[in-house]
Amino acid sequence: MKKQIIFSENAPAPIGPYSQAVQAGNMIFVSGQIAGPKDDLKEETRGVMENLGHVLRAAGSDFSRIVKASIFFVSEKENFDMGRFGEINEVYGSYFESEPPARETVQVAALPKNVNVEISVIALA
Repeated sequence: MKKQIIFSENAPAPIGPYSQAVQAGNMIFVSGQIAGPKDDLKEETRGVMENLGHVLRAAGSDFSRIVKASIFFVSEKENFDMGRFGEINEVYGSYFESEPPARETVQVAALPKNVNVEISVIALA
């Protein structure tokens, strides 16, 4: 099986030795996407989801084809704790009309570029 590297100029360029996404067969593995850190958690989450959308579209896919998502969010900062996960969840959920993907949520101490939210997905091509 051959892999294909996926890149969207509309999403942030990788900040290390990785690809925005890799397609292998009919599966697309999208690396964790971030948006600039913002004081508004919903706005930051919306930016993350938009970046995911750009990469998915570059691969010929979309949110309806996501089968698995991983959400990472920072809890060590003031005002960003598990109690505020509902804000992330509200925005995240608005991108799925029906049949949301499988998912896990992980609370972390820090993320790259001092952001509050990072989301990666696996989707069908």
